[in-house]
Amino acid sequence: MTNNHETINCSIIIPVYYNEGSVGEIFAIIKEKVIDKNKEKTFEIIFVDDGSADNSLKELQKIRSTWPDFVKIIRFTRNFGQVAAIKAGYDLAKGECMINISADIQDPPEFINAMLDSFYSETDPYEIVICARVGRDENWYRRKTSTVFYKILQRLSFSDMPLGGFDFVLISRNVYNLINQTKEANPFWQGQILWTGYPCKIIEYVRKKRKHGVSKWTFSKKTKYLIDGVLSYSYFPIRMMTMIGAIIALLGFIYAVVIIFARIFGGVPFNGWAPIMILILVLSGIQMLMIGIIGEYVWRTLDQVKNRPQYIIEKVFV
Repeated sequence: MTNNHETINCSIIIPVYYNEGSVGEIFAIIKEKVIDKNKEKTFEIIFVDDGSADNSLKELQKIRSTWPDFVKIIRFTRNFGQVAAIKAGYDLAKGECMINISADIQDPPEFINAMLDSFYSETDPYEIVICARVGRDENWYRRKTSTVFYKILQRLSFSDMPLGGFDFVLISRNVYNLINQTKEANPFWQGQILWTGYPCKIIEYVRKKRKHGVSKWTFSKKTKYLIDGVLSYSYFPIRMMTMIGAIIALLGFIYAVVIIFARIFGGVPFNGWAPIMILILVLSGIQMLMIGIIGEYVWRTLDQVKNRPQYIIEKVFV
């Protein structure tokens, strides 16, 4: 099951945030359907409590009290987010490969077996194995926002981004080492994995309906993460600003020529103040949008220069 050697075969990382009702169940499923069926491999399970204020930590401690040899717990001082929790798990992991999976049991843990087969394949091994969502047993709003989210990322940043996105993935230690070198203050985690350029094995599945609790992945968090993905891996926002500026300048020049000719031949370019107000409002709106985009880049640069840690650990149970 596990051993005391420095390196093991597989580290399974599970971020936990208000998941008191599901952590015991997902552990039991992984134990029965993965660990017990791969007795020739060594495992560790790392739960990362991302500042939960419910009884998640108590439930995790119960699990660890029964299985102390291969269950580890990281406790954050506060909520730092899912990406920070995954990163903390990666940093503590000793596995030759690392698999992260959500604690809400919406992703099928038994797929870990196929992921391990792809990584340890003698004929066609993969450094990255992605379980990509091709459907969701969720409400219309969550399905639609996720589709729009990943379509934008696919269009602007990563053409190989699965349209349904992914949170359930295996990476090798080589991939982790490359990701760890980036030291980004606002990392787009899926993008970091795809950025390495290693061929990916895709395993498709339909995400299950959430059985316990309510998702904390709010629209504002999705929007912030989308912006991280676009600004970190695409020049589109800056190039869009340049193109808009060039188009407006050209239109302004053409209109200036029209006004000059109208003046020479005694015509009046326009009547009343309404056209002027429309022009001012449109141009002001465009300028504010551009300033906002520049502000996002400046804020991220400032965040990077501050060099604050992505997470703070209160305690590690190992």
